[in-house]
Amino acid sequence: MVKWAGWIITLCGAAHTIGALTAERAARHAGTWFSGGLWHEDLAEMSPAGSAYWLSVESFGPPLIVVGLIVLWLDRRGITPPAFIAWTLGIWTVVDAVVQPFQPWPLGVLAVVLLLLGSRRAPRRTAPAPHDGLPR
Repeated sequence: MVKWAGWIITLCGAAHTIGALTAERAARHAGTWFSGGLWHEDLAEMSPAGSAYWLSVESFGPPLIVVGLIVLWLDRRGITPPAFIAWTLGIWTVVDAVVQPFQPWPLGVLAVVLLLLGSRRAPRRTAPAPHDGLPR
């Protein structure tokens, strides 16, 4: 369950970022981004290049990829991701569903449910983790 949640989270972040750069054509503004064209950008009156930047590179997509990869990394090592990851993503998904009801937020709900179920089914540790030989 945790593995599926990690893949869903990673793929949603990647799809958003890649989709914004390609289908929404945000990448056509890369010249402006890398030439300092956004350095004095007014967020209240964004330019098309600024909007494209916030839609793609500075969106939730890249951090979502990182969260999904961390979940996958933890799962591969037999470590159950902490429940706060699922609850935080869950709150964010609910807000997203209210603000943007016609977006793929049900995938977020699915990932959250899988993470929560995976964390509930994980064995509970009563003893401290074994020493791994690394200095502390």
